[in-house]
Amino acid sequence: MNIKILFSSLLFFLCIIKINAQVTLTIEDAMKIALENNFEIKIAKNNTQISETNVTIGNAGMLPVATASIVDNNSITNSSQTRQDGTSTSLDNAKNNSLNYGVTLGWTVFDGMKMFARLDQLKELQKLGDSQLKQTILVKIGQVNSSYYDLVLQQQQLSALDTTIVISKQRLTLAQNRFSIGKASKLEVLNAQVDLNSDQVALLRQKESYANAKILLNQYLARDPKIDFKVTDLVTVDSTLVLANLMDLAQKQNPALEAQIINKRIAELQLKQVKADRYPVVNLTSGYNFSESQSSLGFTSSASSKGLNYGFNATLNIFDGFNQHRNEKVAKLQIENSQIAIEQQNMILNTQLSTAFQTYLTNLELIDLEEDNEAIAKQNLDITLDKFKIGTITTIDFRTAQLNYVNAKVRYSNAQYEAKLSEIALKELAGTINF
Repeated sequence: MNIKILFSSLLFFLCIIKINAQVTLTIEDAMKIALENNFEIKIAKNNTQISETNVTIGNAGMLPVATASIVDNNSITNSSQTRQDGTSTSLDNAKNNSLNYGVTLGWTVFDGMKMFARLDQLKELQKLGDSQLKQTILVKIGQVNSSYYDLVLQQQQLSALDTTIVISKQRLTLAQNRFSIGKASKLEVLNAQVDLNSDQVALLRQKESYANAKILLNQYLARDPKIDFKVTDLVTVDSTLVLANLMDLAQKQNPALEAQIINKRIAELQLKQVKADRYPVVNLTSGYNFSESQSSLGFTSSASSKGLNYGFNATLNIFDGFNQHRNEKVAKLQIENSQIAIEQQNMILNTQLSTAFQTYLTNLELIDLEEDNEAIAKQNLDITLDKFKIGTITTIDFRTAQLNYVNAKVRYSNAQYEAKLSEIALKELAGTINF
């Protein structure tokens, strides 16, 4: 019986350990999971594969096209014929059959170089797909980073509230002890209890925010929202970013700008294809056909033929109602629009980088300032707590020092979080987020 009790206790203990044990999710692990699981990244990857699959010389129209066909017609009719010599014949349920089958081959050997421009365009569309995939990955990895460090912030604030509850409980205990020996009034105990209750309410709200932040991060990672984990408490901000370097990198790596440059190249290749319509189109044709027919009534009861045919045809657009001129003008305007879009994207990119970098610098300064404020607030709280224990300071002063310390910790966490967000935004714009 004792063995059973011991075994049950051991199982219960192991279950408690399993429940309390939480896997620590690092930012590197989070990004890896997102790259593997995120739905939008998966769709973008498939679209990239579609673009890659489309880059073939056959899709560009460079290869011949061979087709096979067979036609078998049968009929049963009541027929009558009257010849010029006056004789006539008739036949009921006359059967007729016609069978044709063969293979034909067509090959466009010249179309004004349109097929080569089309192949180059397919290659540029593949590059555009790669750029769009990179843009999707950067956005999603940016979201994962932001959500992860928001969870770090919520975790730090949770820890700050845990600390203030410990202090509030100490204060309540001291107030009760002082009341029991007649050195404090009942009002002091009640105030301490009210403040403790307020701190516990704030803790419950913070736990709710922490749990919701976990659910949101699980959503970005495309996994079960019930998966529990914890994150690291450390927020490391890269303080070495330089605006000029970021702008240079953005010119080379920003996927939105890269996409506009590719769109211009696609528009130029579209103009080449339109201009190709000014030239003749030459097609080679060939085929092998077999034909057989049978008739129950008529001069010929059966006939058959088979053989090879070949040749070529050429067409040239001489006049199409000025549509060729119109199409070329539209294609040139599209090239002009794509150049304007590049210039616009450049301006937007530089503006975003400049404003984000200014925010980044401000947040770096705030980190240093709030770190000092937290240290001062902690020192002030320690002194206040010592004075409160010996009864040389009021409960209001003690509560003020306590709240100042908690607020300082929260502001310091917020400063780190905001600086990290600025860093992520800058790296996303420059296309340099590590993933």
